[in-house]
Amino acid sequence: MANQLKDLSFQALFDAVADAMLLVDYSGHVVQANSAALQLLGYTQEGISGLKVEALMPQRYRDHHHQHREAYSSEPQKRPMGKGRELIALKRNGEEVAVDIGLSPLSSENQPYVLVTMHIAAQHRQVEEALRISEERLRLAKQAAGLGIFDFDSKHNVVHWDEKMCEIWGGKSNETTSYEDFVAAIHPEDRLVRQAVIERAMDPAGKGEYKAEYRVINAKDGVEHWVSTVGRIHFKDGHTNRLLGIAKDVTDQKILEQKLHGQRSEMDVLLNQQVASQTISAIAHELNQPLAAVSAYSEVALNALSGTSNPESLKRALEGCVAQAQRAGQSLHELISFLHKGELATEPFDLNDTVQNALILTQSYGYGGFYPILQLEQNMPNVLANKVQVQKVLVNLLRNAVEAMRGAGVPGAAITIRVQTNRDINMAHVTVADSGPGLNSEAAKRIFEPFFTTKPTGIGMGLSISRALAEANGGQLWIEPTTESGAIFHFTLPFAQ
Repeated sequence: MANQLKDLSFQALFDAVADAMLLVDYSGHVVQANSAALQLLGYTQEGISGLKVEALMPQRYRDHHHQHREAYSSEPQKRPMGKGRELIALKRNGEEVAVDIGLSPLSSENQPYVLVTMHIAAQHRQVEEALRISEERLRLAKQAAGLGIFDFDSKHNVVHWDEKMCEIWGGKSNETTSYEDFVAAIHPEDRLVRQAVIERAMDPAGKGEYKAEYRVINAKDGVEHWVSTVGRIHFKDGHTNRLLGIAKDVTDQKILEQKLHGQRSEMDVLLNQQVASQTISAIAHELNQPLAAVSAYSEVALNALSGTSNPESLKRALEGCVAQAQRAGQSLHELISFLHKGELATEPFDLNDTVQNALILTQSYGYGGFYPILQLEQNMPNVLANKVQVQKVLVNLLRNAVEAMRGAGVPGAAITIRVQTNRDINMAHVTVADSGPGLNSEAAKRIFEPFFTTKPTGIGMGLSISRALAEANGGQLWIEPTTESGAIFHFTLPFAQ
């Protein structure tokens, strides 16, 4: 390699540089120029060699230039020339061009030289102006949107952030913070959820997309903020290298959402109570008459048995009981058919995506604060069902799990959602397991009965409806009869293929 480098002349290396350069001796004569300089000034190598540098500037600047050269010769150092003043170079054809000039001292065989580098000022300033405008636009956009920018360097375990991020977190420095301090400011109840999101994003098999909402407790004033973060993981050699992202303070939005959710929950409870009331009223109305008739016929039969034997009267009374009982059953059947009428619209869809959407929907209803453990079978065939109804089943199961864990005050609450192929029946199999107190054997037996509930404010229709929806979509919904802790529900769905 050393021998090959010897074959490279100084002029070849000089010409390879893109910037215009002149090699000048301390007497002010041009010794050599590279191709970029010859093109800029319009000279040949023979024409420029030996020229005084003053010949390359307009006449009005020449008289005092030798004083600047002498001052530089006495104290040579690498620096820009002009200190912000506009400098003008004179081309061979007499045209003037504004340039920025840099000076660097060189020495060869104890002979001192000055390397002069020239840039066309208009282009350089245009680039600087474009960069300044771009930075200003970014600053205004960040300010208008209330965005903060962060960059987590996993190799050095440090977070680079801007002023807005530091303001939200209450940090000590506007430039960096340790990852431990960054995480310490996150609300304890939200750390597991955020960690689950970041672990999914850091999986090299995925897309590296990161999106999470969580609470931050400001280290300076203790004020709680909701932040929404979006980012992307960058990988190097199959390992996480850094996480670049933006964060926005969405506290006001969350307060409004919680207020609206409270109002919506009150309306939902009222609506459910009204539905239950109307359903019970309809059932009572339809069954009242036949049951009254059964009662009357039963009295006749009892009188016939206790008095003089009259086989015909007893027969008619018993036949009436049977007829009215059948009428009651028929009325109930017709009512249930009416409540479930309508065609079921099914479509093929990705069950894994629906599970993740149900998680987001559950949290948006105010049932967050748990650690989701997703065990999703990759490349599983699509299922054939009504997506909205399946999502309803999932949300019902997740809400029940969250309510059970909250009611029991379970620390570090977790819900495991497993999606897999049940090869015994060739169907998709979903398992939802919580870490709550579970159900006793009596409650587990009755849990799917209409109007049966273990909650003080429930009406006992959620699981009954969920089972009906699962069955309407060609699957089954059941609960594991005995578990050491928590409740474990299963449901199946048919594949589209």
